Amino acid sequence: MSIESVKAHFKKWDREKDVMEFDSLSATVNQAAETIGVSPAQIAKTLSFRDDGDQAILVVAAGDAKIDNKKFRNAFGFKARMLSAEEVLEQTGHAVGGVCPFGLTNDLDVFLDESMRRFETLFPACGSSNSAIELTPDEIETYSDAKGWVDVCKEWEDELIIERPLEKITK
Repeated sequence: MSIESVKAHFKKWDREKDVMEFDSLSATVNQAAETIGVSPAQIAKTLSFRDDGDQAILVVAAGDAKIDNKKFRNAFGFKARMLSAEEVLEQTGHAVGGVCPFGLTNDLDVFLDESMRRFETLFPACGSSNSAIELTPDEIETYSDAKGWVDVCKEWEDELIIERPLEKITK
């Protein structure tokens, strides 16, 4: 089970108990935001792409950000081509709806988009369609072993700073 690989991953930092599992779905940005009680922008979504060969890369971005094809090509040197659902599962070990940069089946390069830096904390999925963990951008960088920060997204509000309302989190 994919959530178990994520919990095992977080065990290195004694954070496996911080993985939240919900009774309702958190598979989409909007579902996750509603379940957790935060803005969709504060959900850290993991997007998977194929390079010009057979290698996959992951880009983690804020929930309100969209990939900018020109920025993506400039940053990575190839066109943004998303993996199919089957390829995502094969490459990451996580099904669509639970994809995250933690507990991966394969050693993939992970990049973090600048759109996430405006938040104190974000909520990436944890390998299933009903899980998440609250992390700072620096923690996401550390726990994902990210290769670095990139600016490959558009349509996010630069001035928007959101802190999560503690009382709305449900497990």
